Amino acid sequence: MHFFLGLVELVLALLVMLGILLQTPKASGLGGTIGGGGDSGGGYRTKRGLEKNLFYATIGLVVLFVVISVVYIRLPA
Repeated sequence: MHFFLGLVELVLALLVMLGILLQTPKASGLGGTIGGGGDSGGGYRTKRGLEKNLFYATIGLVVLFVVISVVYIRLPA
């Protein structure tokens, strides 16, 4: 059971990383903050379609990862 949960946890960790990397960034990062980038758009954009689904899927994967981690810790050796 430990091996199976460890494997599930590994797959979930990889999927969470992939989900985070596939999301579009909200801001230009530290480059615009420190360097004073030339683009001062700063407009707010809502998530739609695939971007919204990816966002909620990533949240679901993180919650599932935490639940599996707690179960893995609570299992007797």
